[in-house]
Formats: sequence, structure tokens, C-alpha cells
Amino acid sequence: MQAIIDACAQKRINATVRAVFSNKADAFGLQRAREADIAAHAITADQFASREAFDRELMMEIDAYAPDLVVLAGYMRILSPEFVAHYQGRLLNIHPSLLPKYPGLHTHRQALANGDEEHGTSVHFVTDELDGGPVILQAKVPVFPGDGEEDVTDRVQTQEHAIYPLVVSWFIDGRLAMREGAAWLDGVQLPPQGHAAE
Repeated sequence: MQAIIDACAQKRINATVRAVFSNKADAFGLQRAREADIAAHAITADQFASREAFDRELMMEIDAYAPDLVVLAGYMRILSPEFVAHYQGRLLNIHPSLLPKYPGLHTHRQALANGDEEHGTSVHFVTDELDGGPVILQAKVPVFPGDGEEDVTDRVQTQEHAIYPLVVSWFIDGRLAMREGAAWLDGVQLPPQGHAAE
């Protein structure tokens, strides 16, 4: 989230972060938002009878800002189909693996346990399938013998801070869209692994 706020401030993304929402009142992202004079909102699940009720309230509060794009950054709550459908084609997520490998949690641990020599991160459109939406861009990192989870995490996060703002800028500049269940960049359908960046 901080990388995206910084990219907006530096005009690498031609947009403004209007608000930050979290389902955890003590989320550090809310503090980062306040420090950047961005509206910060906490909506906790214990106030609602169901996931759907929570998501309806969240949608209502997000829609008050009329966003062009909704960006998930460290949001660890599974979204209802209603929420995903409401923001279809303008809802992005970043996931710390080379999707479709290792959806869900503990991706770095899985990569190490499986002896992977390569790991990474993926920016993708969000669909109803957990970490299964069309991949837009991936960044790969090496996994070295003797690496621990923290080593891999640091390496992956460095790449996340570079590629997520880039993908957001593509969307804001009208270069990126989701059509026919696929990601499209500059009018070209991207392959399943996303844009092949050098």
C-alpha cells in the first residue's frame, strides 16, 4: 500500500488514493493512510451477522468514494461473490507466489518445503476463485540453498513494491482491462502467466 501511495505522490500513477479500508482496527495500513492525509476506515466483522452483510457495508462505504479501481493490499479476508461481482474488472490483488502455484496462505514456506529454486509474486484481477483471477504481471525471485522464510519474504516483497504500482498505473492509464475472463494489456490478451516483462 505504501508503494502505491508513494507512486501516486510521485506521479508515477496518475491517480489519488481516496481511502483505505481494513477489517482490523489496528492495521498499520490505516496509520500509513492517516499519515498521508488519506481517509482511513476500519470495519470489523464482529459488527455483522454474516460475511455478506459485512461486504454489503464495505461496498457501500467504498462506493461513497466512487473509485475507478479497488486495490487489495494485504487484505486477508475472503470476499463474497456479491462483492467480487460488484467490482468485476476493477478489483486487483497481489499474491506472493507464481500463480497458479500456491494459492492461499504460507506460500514462501511451501516454496521452501518443496525445494523450489524460483518463487515470486503475481498481480491479478480478482474473481470468485481464490487467487485464481487472470494474472497480469509476475515477478520471479531466486531461492538459494540455505534461505529461510524471511529471506524469501524480503526478496518477494521488494518485487511486489515494484510491480503493483506499475500494474495500477496501467489500469489508470486505460491500458489494462479484464475481458472474456482474461487480462488484456494494450489491446492484446495476456497469456496465463501474465505480461512477460524482462
